[in-house]
Amino acid sequence: MNNWLILVLISATILGIYDIARKDAVRNNSAICVLLLASIAGAIAFSLYVGAIGCFAEAIACTKKEFLLVFIKSCIVGGSWGCVYTAMRKLPISLAAPVRSTAPLWTFIAAIFIYGEVPSLLSGLGMAIIFIGYYGLSIIGQIEGFSFKNKSMLLIVAGTILGSCAALYDKYLLNQLGMSPIRVQLYFSYCLVFIYFVAWLIINRIAKLDTSFTWRWTIPVTGVLLIVSDLVYFQAVSLPDAQISMISLLRRCSCVITFIFGSIIFRDKNVVKKFYALLIVLLGILLLALGK
Repeated sequence: MNNWLILVLISATILGIYDIARKDAVRNNSAICVLLLASIAGAIAFSLYVGAIGCFAEAIACTKKEFLLVFIKSCIVGGSWGCVYTAMRKLPISLAAPVRSTAPLWTFIAAIFIYGEVPSLLSGLGMAIIFIGYYGLSIIGQIEGFSFKNKSMLLIVAGTILGSCAALYDKYLLNQLGMSPIRVQLYFSYCLVFIYFVAWLIINRIAKLDTSFTWRWTIPVTGVLLIVSDLVYFQAVSLPDAQISMISLLRRCSCVITFIFGSIIFRDKNVVKKFYALLIVLLGILLLALGK
């Protein structure tokens, strides 16, 4: 088995565990409190990693322009995670996982408009199949009181779309501008802590909204797991024989781990019907990848 394939499978597994930990972390908790603490844990973990490999001095050297560009990325991702974490407080994980798995669709649609990419016949078919899977999820969601008009469903779709925008922005920062991945990740983790701290102050001290919170170890674990998953993913991408289309597809299959084990842990309903919808979505993503 290729080294990059092993790495991406490890990354997908960690990402699947991260999703399950995230669901537990936000259960009956204020999303902003969880996001702030998880971001602090992630920032500390990444700083220790950068220091351990002896790159901290190089990574911390940042121009004002680079910092501003990374801060914009942090705002986009911060908004995405804010939507997703808030939605997952109430959404069954067996509904959230298939919706989150459709990120490549939104990235592809955005790329059509931003980069002028023309979809092939296979890609167009893949897009259509993903929407069919979406329709199936909407029917099942209505049974459980979560139609796509529901606030939580709208939030998780919005978070997924914002996440796709962040992926396109990453392409701009890393490929077109040639910024250092470690520098981007380091300042991104610091900016997220700042953004969520300001958001917490506004929500808790100014708006005086409910910020009920119960400590769970899954809260810092989510921040650390995401950092580890990203590091393994970037290592896979950096290998000379790596196939980026297959890497993106296999990493997205983390939703299968999230779906199966999350459904068991949280005792979700209508799991079999949702699994069929998930398979339809994954088929669409496969065709989308093959059509590129």
